[in-house]
Amino acid sequence: MRAEILIRQRIWKLMIVLVALFGAITVRIVSLTVIQGEELTARGVRQWTQEGKVSAQRGSILDSRGDPLVMSTTAYIVSANPRAVADEEAFADALAPLLKVDRDLMIRRLGNKAYASVQLKRQVPRETVDAIRALRAQDDALDQLLQGLAFSEDSRRVYLNGAFLSQVLGLTNVDSVGQSGLEQLYNTALAGEDGLLLTEVDRKSRFMPGGSTTYVAPQRGDTLQLTIDNSIQAFTERAMRECIAVNNAQAVQAIVMDVNTGAILAMCMKPDYDPNDPPREDGETLARLMRITAVSDAYEPGSTFKSLTCAAALDAGVATVNDGFTCTGSIRVDGDTIRCWKNSHGAETLAQGLQNSCNPVFVQLALRLGADRFYQYLRAFGLGTRTGIDLPGEGAGILINSRYVKSVDLARIGFGQSVAVTPLQLITAFSAVVNGGRLMKPYIVAAVLNEEGDVIQRTAAQVMAAPIRPETSQTMRELLEQVVAAGGGHNAYIEGYRVGGKTGTAQVYIDGKVSSAVHIGSFIGFAPVENPRFAVLVTVNAADVPVDYGGTTAAPFARQIIEDTLEYLGYPRAGEDDRKRVEVPDLRGMTLTEAGRALRALNVKWETDGVSDVITDQMPPPGASLMAGGQMMLYTDDRAAATPDLMAAVPDVRGMSVVEASRALRARGFDMELVGSGIAVGQRPAAGIYAAKGGKVEVTFALP
Repeated sequence: MRAEILIRQRIWKLMIVLVALFGAITVRIVSLTVIQGEELTARGVRQWTQEGKVSAQRGSILDSRGDPLVMSTTAYIVSANPRAVADEEAFADALAPLLKVDRDLMIRRLGNKAYASVQLKRQVPRETVDAIRALRAQDDALDQLLQGLAFSEDSRRVYLNGAFLSQVLGLTNVDSVGQSGLEQLYNTALAGEDGLLLTEVDRKSRFMPGGSTTYVAPQRGDTLQLTIDNSIQAFTERAMRECIAVNNAQAVQAIVMDVNTGAILAMCMKPDYDPNDPPREDGETLARLMRITAVSDAYEPGSTFKSLTCAAALDAGVATVNDGFTCTGSIRVDGDTIRCWKNSHGAETLAQGLQNSCNPVFVQLALRLGADRFYQYLRAFGLGTRTGIDLPGEGAGILINSRYVKSVDLARIGFGQSVAVTPLQLITAFSAVVNGGRLMKPYIVAAVLNEEGDVIQRTAAQVMAAPIRPETSQTMRELLEQVVAAGGGHNAYIEGYRVGGKTGTAQVYIDGKVSSAVHIGSFIGFAPVENPRFAVLVTVNAADVPVDYGGTTAAPFARQIIEDTLEYLGYPRAGEDDRKRVEVPDLRGMTLTEAGRALRALNVKWETDGVSDVITDQMPPPGASLMAGGQMMLYTDDRAAATPDLMAAVPDVRGMSVVEASRALRARGFDMELVGSGIAVGQRPAAGIYAAKGGKVEVTFALP
């Protein structure tokens, strides 16, 4: 009996143990299959498969005609399995020179046997990979040495024109992520979606023959089509290369805008960089070169701003084209003296004041408008706010709050001081002055295209405001044409084309103070006057030349862009200049009063050396042909008193007024051939060259 009880107890104990074991196994099975099932399955998949990312091809960037500016090409990621590499040093000796990577770094990576795959280099060109494969096929020993080497598809960004539209296009990092410019702003659209490649491997991460492979195709990124015209951009790039070199400038900028739509046809900033080979080792320099300064940096525009003040005054009815003004060289406002760039312009109309770039005229216009009305126009022109262009980093400029603006502030704003604009803001506002009075929203991406080339997004021209009436715009076009034809913008004059514009010389603040040695010279213009198509703004920062006015540093290069663009767009050039030419009379022996009467009848301006009252010589000489509205030099000194030497060194007259230059040349025995008006900005022959006395020295003058 006792034995049966013991047996029964043992059986129960055994059953309890078995049930407990079964329960533990059941719990473990449930844990492995249900609770940890997903995690363990993923771990198993990782152990017997090798996952590779198939990079999506980044979308291209095209110009307005569909020509590629940026595209992606097939490249490769070169990696290796450290566990399959028997001799790291020999492996690195063979491969490092081909990949152009650091040998010691490759050895250190291959020495880490904890990883089944280490990356050796990204974005390796197809040519390099093909060369490695060819060497392995030809050399069995090398093929054996490089066991564990693997290639997976990658993508490499190529900027087809190098340093061309660099800041606007931007660049990507090694992972094809946009870092700046359009590459950054439109990164999501351009990037697309990466694909996936899963391949079965053994425990040593070696590919198994006959193993299954899963491939998920990548989805290519969208394509951007810009408003940029490749040819107009090329004209602008060439002009700006010359501009920064000739002026020895710190920086130059240029924008070409379609005045009727706001589309950006070209944008150039120099110095720049080649996005194919950016200076990544110098992060500070790269960050500076990547900035789109034409949309981000504000500056005091100077006299180019006078076109906005003039348009506002005419539109508001506080002045007319023929209103009379008197310039004595300065004007006082609230106890402050505001000076003109010239000692005195004397009596002049508003139209002449714009041609002469006379500061007191625009001080009076601003004061006539008053703060409230002037600010209504400034805001309607888009000043003090961002334009909303589709580029990163746009600045809003600086406009004093109207509640705090004083009369002297208002007066200075009238001629482009005490206000700061970005180049983009200025050309957008200027376009409204000449296009009929419509402020257009600037844009640079015309359309976004999908992989099949279908348009999935298109940008339409957008009117943001109507600051002036069409009649005012028509008047401004005519006034600005005269600035180029007979005023300070004459260096932008193009024979056979009607061009309008305005020069500017802006002050620069250094350590909080206005610098007298550094300026920003600029020119803003448009063409053709009869039916404006585009506007051009060129700014030259800190030119290192004797005279750094906008008329000499910026206008000639804006002229290049305008002329090239007009010819490219198919505008015919007029066969003859439509301005009247007159024959120069013989004024020698006349008094200045008599000569003045004769020249006024011919619509010819003149300057005199002021020595006496009787004319002894003249330039141009009698019988020469001169453009109506042109200028002559009348000499009243005794030419016989000149030194008897046959040759003399040509003096440097740059920076002098017409009279000062004439006297300096006359003292050396030279005649002056006068081009333009204002301050001397160039001469030929150059200073220091010995030339025959009695010969001509051509001196070019420009308004600041």
